[in-house]
Amino acid sequence: MTDSIMSKAATMEIPINSNGDTGTLPEDDSLEQAAKLQWSLDEQVGSSRGTRDLQQVMVSGPNLNETSIVSGGYGGTAEGIIPTSSIKGSNMHHSSSSSSMTAEELTRGVAVEKLETMKKWGLNTYKCTKQMISERFGRGSRTVDLELEAQIEVLRDTKRKYENVLRLARALTNHFYNMVQTQHALGDTFADLSQKSPELRDEFGYNAETQKLLCKNGETLLGAINFFVSSINTLVNKTMEDTLMTIKMYENARLEFDAYRSDLEELSLGPRDAVAMARIDAAQQQYQVHKEKYERLRSDVIIKLKFLEENKVKVMHKQLLLFHNAISAYFAGNQQQLEQTLKQFNIKLRPPGADKPSWLEEQ
Repeated sequence: MTDSIMSKAATMEIPINSNGDTGTLPEDDSLEQAAKLQWSLDEQVGSSRGTRDLQQVMVSGPNLNETSIVSGGYGGTAEGIIPTSSIKGSNMHHSSSSSSMTAEELTRGVAVEKLETMKKWGLNTYKCTKQMISERFGRGSRTVDLELEAQIEVLRDTKRKYENVLRLARALTNHFYNMVQTQHALGDTFADLSQKSPELRDEFGYNAETQKLLCKNGETLLGAINFFVSSINTLVNKTMEDTLMTIKMYENARLEFDAYRSDLEELSLGPRDAVAMARIDAAQQQYQVHKEKYERLRSDVIIKLKFLEENKVKVMHKQLLLFHNAISAYFAGNQQQLEQTLKQFNIKLRPPGADKPSWLEEQ
């Protein structure tokens, strides 16, 4: 309807006078009504559209992805409008690129650190190997502490001898354990035969009681020997071994110290230009570091050797006395003295079957 009215108004003729002036137009109600109708329709469409937009914003909130920033001021052209989605994407791209750069820098730093560590290790190994070969072929000099090296050699010889004592004591324990088990079985057999042989009941009974008594004393002696073996094992494989580990560290430090000392001596005999002086200063620093390390470990070895000797004398005095008294009492048949020996050294016997794990531990 509106389109027909507007087309009618557009096709109406406007009379013009001979001088170019327009004539007086007669009042046309249809044209005025068409204008009023068009104005009312525009207002209704605009109000309804604004109402729907307002309701959508109140219900779901503003859509930030479709928000635009006008850079050319009010009424600017479309060329000055920048969508916020493009800004958001550029920020995300920048943050991801910066994080990847940070990860690459960290990886590069770790790689450089490992490379420096390998370089130092390789240089140190080369110097020590060179010093070792020189000492073996008699071309290089080495730092010697005669008194300390004599004590170290005595310790190594003592350890070898104590290891032999430990091996023999374990063998004695195994053999004696088998003998005690044989005596126990023999006593049970004698006791059974005494019940089934009335004519030899007394003779079998005496032998059964004798074997049971020997078996009981044998188990007591086994307790003393096991305590002796355990103490010797701790002394040899823990106390002495710990001291020998410190000695090994000391010997490695001595080799490094001599290697850097020889390197410093070689550089000191060379030219004295700027590059050589820088190398001499670096070698002097390394020499000082390894010298302090060598002296510190040397002091540790001296202290540990002193305490080891005191501990060895104390432990072996107690264990040798225990071994002598227990063996003497057993073969003398003095059960009371044998039990008193175990009480003197605070040795508690395990009940039969204590070595076997319980059914809970087996699960």
